[in-house]
Amino acid sequence: MSKVNAAYRTLHDYSSRCKETSTGLPKTEELKKYWSGIGFSLEGKNYVAPLNETAEILQIPAYTSVPGVKKWLRGVANVRGKLLPVLDLLSFLNSDKKANIKTRRLLVIEKNTLYSGVIVDKVYGMQHFDTDDYSEEISEENNKTAPYITGSYSRDGETWRVFSPYRLSEDPDFINVAS
Repeated sequence: MSKVNAAYRTLHDYSSRCKETSTGLPKTEELKKYWSGIGFSLEGKNYVAPLNETAEILQIPAYTSVPGVKKWLRGVANVRGKLLPVLDLLSFLNSDKKANIKTRRLLVIEKNTLYSGVIVDKVYGMQHFDTDDYSEEISEENNKTAPYITGSYSRDGETWRVFSPYRLSEDPDFINVAS
């Protein structure tokens, strides 16, 4: 018997013993798909903005008032050398409610030539939702935000409305800030 045949038989023997004692392959589990966005609140309701529609989150920077504009345009701020209009989303939506100034944050929208920051009540950071929990039904009690809602996610008994900053940026009332 040649050395090649002996080596082959030894390898075949190893292979047979491995197959006899193996426990098999691990179970395959179906991976869940998740959708992620930036969670925030307005008037005590939870919203989430798609990641691709939110450029960044900032504390509200010092800004300079601009004369002759609508009251919801708070002013302009210099953010890393760029002028950023600072808009109060609650005021734009004609809400009289005021949130705690310490928790308010700025969501920055950057789409084509539009570069703006909208003030929201509170930011919860990145939120992840099982895609199976998505609903296209818009049961928005607040008609002010309804045009900007694209659907909702449900998690732990809470509804998170998907708020589109891009839809907001396409609203002629949002773009026209002159009073």
